[in-house]
Amino acid sequence: MERRVKIKAREATAESFEEFGQVIEALPDGVEFGPHDAQLDLSHGVPRFYIMHVEDRPLKFSKVTHHSSVTQCLGSIGGHVWYLGVVKPSIVDSKEMNDDTGKEIVESHCGHFYVPPSVDDVSVFRVAGTKFLKLHRGTWHAGPFFIPDTMDFYNLELSNTNVVDHTTHDFLKDNGVVFLIEE
Repeated sequence: MERRVKIKAREATAESFEEFGQVIEALPDGVEFGPHDAQLDLSHGVPRFYIMHVEDRPLKFSKVTHHSSVTQCLGSIGGHVWYLGVVKPSIVDSKEMNDDTGKEIVESHCGHFYVPPSVDDVSVFRVAGTKFLKLHRGTWHAGPFFIPDTMDFYNLELSNTNVVDHTTHDFLKDNGVVFLIEE
């Protein structure tokens, strides 16, 4: 039986989003590199920066995905409002495999280990204006979601991220849950 869980979207700010990644906003020209810049890890392959055309993404989801080998950046072209569902990273280091924490540990088809995300740990963020989100390596995410019929996004990941580094958790299949985003 399907259970619908409503989640109120929070505004993505540096503080509200810090356990999932970074919110990057415009800086004056000439500012030197520092903690306000996206702290990227693109070391496991060839970076891919492209414009992603997305259609028909209503404000609901049941699946989240993470990438264990790369940080990812996503932002709307034109600064339009969009939403992203997230759960903090849960990749398990091989040194932690022998810990007796009682948590379920799963091996991804990509070869790494992780703790499946919990329904109670899902958050949704509203992103507006000329800023983008940088996701920490391993952050579970769903989206982008938006109200118009179509939107374009710039996306920075690796050239093969969606082929070799794409682990998905299905809350509907595993927990019977579909998330509904409230603005």
